[in-house]
Amino acid sequence: MSYQNAKEILPEKLMKEIQQYVQGKTLYIPRKDEPKRWGEKSGSRKALYERNEAICKAYAQGATKEQLAQQYYLSVETIRKIIYQKGKKSFK
Repeated sequence: MSYQNAKEILPEKLMKEIQQYVQGKTLYIPRKDEPKRWGEKSGSRKALYERNEAICKAYAQGATKEQLAQQYYLSVETIRKIIYQKGKKSFK
């Protein structure tokens, strides 16, 4: 990713307004036409969500973290994080 100097492309009034919030830093400005989040276009986000749901369901039905780690080729720590995150979200 390359960057451009804001002085060269922005009107002076807009640049001064932005300087009230940030100065001397690299600032990423997303495209207007990027409404989708990571993995939504390819289906990766949905696949991971479904996998994590299956992991939580199996854990709730008595599977151990070690069994799930082996079944899904993940570390026990990753399984623990998935179960913990899903548990937190269910209370919201």
